[in-house]
Amino acid sequence: MDLSAINPVLLIASLMVAATPILLAAIGELVVEKAGVLNLGVEGMMIVGAICGFAIAVNTGSPLVGFVAAAIGGAVLSLLFVLLTQVALANQVASGLALTLFGLGLSALMGQSYVGVKPPAFAKLDIPGISDLPVVGPILFSHDLVLYFGLALVAAVWAVLKFTRAGLILRAVGESHDAAHALGYKVVRIRTMAILFGGACAGMGGAYISLVRVPQWTEGMTAGVGWIALALVVFASWKPWRVLLGAYLFGGITVLQLNLQAAGVAVPVEYLAMSPYVITILVLVILSQQKSSAPAALGRIFHASQ
Repeated sequence: MDLSAINPVLLIASLMVAATPILLAAIGELVVEKAGVLNLGVEGMMIVGAICGFAIAVNTGSPLVGFVAAAIGGAVLSLLFVLLTQVALANQVASGLALTLFGLGLSALMGQSYVGVKPPAFAKLDIPGISDLPVVGPILFSHDLVLYFGLALVAAVWAVLKFTRAGLILRAVGESHDAAHALGYKVVRIRTMAILFGGACAGMGGAYISLVRVPQWTEGMTAGVGWIALALVVFASWKPWRVLLGAYLFGGITVLQLNLQAAGVAVPVEYLAMSPYVITILVLVILSQQKSSAPAALGRIFHASQ
């Protein structure tokens, strides 16, 4: 065992990269749940976004175009969830689980010809004189644009929810869709837009895994990140800045267990690999003892005739 082999600066920089797909998926799901919709299909939308982004990036040679395609792919798949839950009024939990299973199968079919293919590299931000600074440079100024986009998205979602009329309406729909409908707001339309936004964010999170974090396509490569993102929304008590902190916490645990494996820590690899999920469960158990701040209408079916 050689813990001196773990570089703390590189560890923190890797933590930020590992947290980004969780952050993107979780901030999208937070908006969906703020509208009163529980979408358990995050994992399915992420894996479809991963293959859509990967395939388009490989064929166009542009990772940025790949990320746009991933957002579209995730949003298109979320349309299926819209049809099931907002039009057909199907159970949200069952529909979300079906969406995940469908997404896993669809991505496996779409990705058959891309196994072993190397995607184009995503350029990192390089500011002369700043990126080369010791400690601060590698941690804050040596990442790709999508990582910074994720941070900006958290700030934007927080500002919209807290300070704008659109955010107030979204929260009102999530708290009491009947009252919002009585005031003349289009509940189904608002929820549909929130679901599409969540799908786009999940798709970009998946593409970040296949294009940046692990630049290759492997069937099922999201490996439960979507479920961690779902748990993270609860962990964050439906607050954007807590989503950011939680994503960095879970990303840090993931990176740390990989570094401990590489350092030869005398703990079975299986225990280290399952540690992020165990800690996720423990955090949820602890938070479940506290008063929930979930939107009051979360998971409830809305019908205009009711």
